[in-house]
Amino acid sequence: MAGTKRPSGGLEGIAVLVTGGGSGIGQACAAQLAADGAAVTICGRTESKLQAAADRIRKRAGHGGSVQIVVADVTDEEQTKRAVDKAAEPTGGLDGCVANAGGGGGMGPYHVLDTNEFIRVLHLNVLGTMLCMKHTIPHMVEAGGGSFVGMSSIAGHLTHPYFGAYTAGKAGIEAMMRNAADEFGRSQLRFNAIRPGFIATEIMEGIPRDSETFKSYIENTPLGDVGQPEDVGQLARFLIGSESRWITGQVINVDGGHSLRRGPDFGPFIAPGLGDRVMSGRLPE
Repeated sequence: MAGTKRPSGGLEGIAVLVTGGGSGIGQACAAQLAADGAAVTICGRTESKLQAAADRIRKRAGHGGSVQIVVADVTDEEQTKRAVDKAAEPTGGLDGCVANAGGGGGMGPYHVLDTNEFIRVLHLNVLGTMLCMKHTIPHMVEAGGGSFVGMSSIAGHLTHPYFGAYTAGKAGIEAMMRNAADEFGRSQLRFNAIRPGFIATEIMEGIPRDSETFKSYIENTPLGDVGQPEDVGQLARFLIGSESRWITGQVINVDGGHSLRRGPDFGPFIAPGLGDRVMSGRLPE
């Protein structure tokens, strides 16, 4: 029922790692987990950003929830392992992970994409998520079970022309979640993915609100608006908690219904810089 507040708490005594927790969706996920009692560790590459996020999260923490930070790049295996191990310190174990760190870059038609940039984006999304899985799984098995949440995107499901490696990376995350759910179900580990649509984050602020690209998002969203990071955070909290004990191997949309229609049109956003020749599939002169 709209306007009804759900009871808080329910995550007391569990430890969760949230990667990319310094802003946006990651911070919102961590804040909701800490508000309901979890011992949360946020990681990212910039200490000052993490510290500022931790200060905000502490103001919302409840039911004994807490937050600590660790600087780590999820594409580096040793740094990822160190972050995972630190996340297990507050309670002596690890019960969950929200692998939110990811991102895009190198937009354009495939025939002119920079190969190194394509690989970088794949590493950030696919490799970064895999390394989190690799090092959290033993901890969660030792704890007797756990929940891993991968952060996909509507771009991993609907075509998003000119998004380059981002679409492949997010689709790869979804495939890994399904496979891991099958592999580790016998150990009571659950793996699910969240598929956000257009969420009002720092990255999406780069799309002018009066542009055709922004208009295409709104026109293709039945609820006629953009989502907030907290909308994703609420689902991540549910998937980490025991309320979702019988849900695994799933990909859940948080998109205002956008996935019922079509992806956004970023053509007008990048065409001025590339020109009609490149946009039509020919090489630059």
